[in-house]
Amino acid sequence: MARVYLETTIPSYIVARSSRDLVVAAHQQITREWWDGRNRFELFISQLVLREARSGDDEAVGRRLELLNELPILELSEETHTLASALINQGAIPENATIDALHIAIAVVNGRDYLLTWNCAHIANATMRGTIERVCRGKGYEPPIICTPEELMED
Repeated sequence: MARVYLETTIPSYIVARSSRDLVVAAHQQITREWWDGRNRFELFISQLVLREARSGDDEAVGRRLELLNELPILELSEETHTLASALINQGAIPENATIDALHIAIAVVNGRDYLLTWNCAHIANATMRGTIERVCRGKGYEPPIICTPEELMED
């Protein structure tokens, strides 16, 4: 069974009220459909996901935390911080996106098969993917497939 690290945008899209923005609303719907078929995967989150899920509207926070309640938690380690720093220092992730570098590093260091996200600015960004993979492999890790729920759906 494939092991998937869920970045914070995934639970956020699942529990959020439908957006008026048509693209965001479509992403929310796709994410909910992916979630309905999640039993094909072994899912993981991190303390970082929980920390991010705890911010915002109290009602949404409650729904996000309920959704994440039973998922195994991957810890932030010294290795994770070292890889995140390398991702930033070697230009794979911008300096102002430390949290994004940490999400990638958590998935990489823990050997997850996929990192699932809607963060297409710094994580699921095709122009950055090659550099992310090069940095990870240079540090002795095999990077996960970074993708959106739409890319990880079956017909």
